[in-house]
Amino acid sequence: MSPLRGIALKLTSVVLFTVMASLIKASSAHVPTGEAVFFRSFFAMPVIVVWLAMRGDLSTGLKAKRPGLHVLRGLVGVTAMGCGFAALGLLPLPEVTAIGFAAPMMTVLLAAILLGERLRFFRLSAVILGLVGVTIVLWPRLTLDDVGGSAMLGVTLVLVSAVMRAMAQIQIRRMVATEETSAIVFYFSLTATGFSLLTLPFGWVIPEASVLLMLVGAGLIGGVAQIFLTSAYRFAGAAVVAPFDYASILFAILFGYFFFDEAPSAMVLIGSAIVIAAGGIIIWRERQLGMQRGKARPNMTPQG
Repeated sequence: MSPLRGIALKLTSVVLFTVMASLIKASSAHVPTGEAVFFRSFFAMPVIVVWLAMRGDLSTGLKAKRPGLHVLRGLVGVTAMGCGFAALGLLPLPEVTAIGFAAPMMTVLLAAILLGERLRFFRLSAVILGLVGVTIVLWPRLTLDDVGGSAMLGVTLVLVSAVMRAMAQIQIRRMVATEETSAIVFYFSLTATGFSLLTLPFGWVIPEASVLLMLVGAGLIGGVAQIFLTSAYRFAGAAVVAPFDYASILFAILFGYFFFDEAPSAMVLIGSAIVIAAGGIIIWRERQLGMQRGKARPNMTPQG
């Protein structure tokens, strides 16, 4: 284990994912969302295949023991990606990032509902605090003037994306019992590419050279970011690297300001701070529970 290396890899992945989101946002006015999802997924696959080959995991990465689970994970994941990409064309980058922080809170709630995980006062309080932070970010949009407008549509899309991302995390938790991580990574890109092609009849366009470059770049960078993200957890535990997810709001603010002339409002900053605090509490609690589980007898029920 090398915590500093794991943190460095995690931060690099966060920066790369922010660059990818910026490229998608910049191209959103020129191509349909389904087409952007195709480029993001298709051009990530060569990067992932090369990475698997270099690690000697190509055989396991191409082997799916339960293909149906990969298809379901792909459907949920591509829905999350599509909604998130569409929202980038409607809302400022920092706002999309901040609202997207609802995903970890949703994951905790869905894990309790779908997986039967215990959700007691401590974690429930952190989830509620996080959702309060998201509500603060959303509050300026929750006016009658915005109902039916593009901003409200963008908010709805980000929230749907957050729920779908949480569902994807739940699905992955189930899959790791039978599927290799390398296979989960590869087949997500493959199934996402396939599902994105279903949007072809809805008006794909031939992008200009500059837009095409941005789309291909988003795919390649997204693939590299996924590799850095996966590699981070090889060198440090989740409790160490997971909090650095929240560094994305800092990079989103910088990219939004310098490339899209978007300055975050005070409500976005305050709400983001509250969500980050709540996420930190959840991560800390999960680490404590993990330590307790390691010491507990196998037949004891974890407390949470």
